[in-house]
Amino acid sequence: MPKQFLPLQGRPILQHSVELFLEKLPAYLEAQGKEPNDCVVIVMDPMYQPEYQHLIDAYPDKKVAFANPGAERQGSVENGLNKLTELGKVQYEYAAIHDSARPLVTIQEVCNVVQDAKQVGAAVLGVPCKATIKESEDGKTVLRTIPRARLWEVHTPQVVKIETLLRGFKKVEAENLEVTDDVSIVEALGEPVKLTLGEYTNLKITTPEDMDVATAILEERNQKETVDV
Repeated sequence: MPKQFLPLQGRPILQHSVELFLEKLPAYLEAQGKEPNDCVVIVMDPMYQPEYQHLIDAYPDKKVAFANPGAERQGSVENGLNKLTELGKVQYEYAAIHDSARPLVTIQEVCNVVQDAKQVGAAVLGVPCKATIKESEDGKTVLRTIPRARLWEVHTPQVVKIETLLRGFKKVEAENLEVTDDVSIVEALGEPVKLTLGEYTNLKITTPEDMDVATAILEERNQKETVDV
């Protein structure tokens, strides 16, 4: 089973992100007197879409839809943007691209990275790298130690102007470039990307141990919310 469908506190990992962007974030923005986001595209393999149609049906007042994945990440993002254009009654200027395997991102992180993207054109959540990183050519011996002060571990969402992404897709395809994340497309264009300071808790579920850590973080947050109330 793909990791984004594994249960985390009784709900699929994917559902935590869906609830954030379609329930918690809109409610927060409305409370702040700001226009809430109302459009989310879930890029998912067609074989799983019927099983998760309930995620679409649960939000009849929102614009929510599936898009099919592409051969590479940029293809999936491009398909998602095309679906976003179909859903929108207005022409959206920015898109926030989020990994469903990151169920712990906070509302404040999302708001901060969106704000930075609106100032620069593209922004990515990240945290300074805490570990010492060494480079090796053969996986057996150390080539050099990379200065840690210059290294950042990037997270999602990554927020980029849609027009910039579309130009980047054309360049990546024409020059057969290898890109590992969405802002790499912006970097390929030679345009700036703002680093938005995120939280170390915005981890990506990759190993069974990550599930234990994520569960502990959510339990701590739930306890804090109960105390605050």
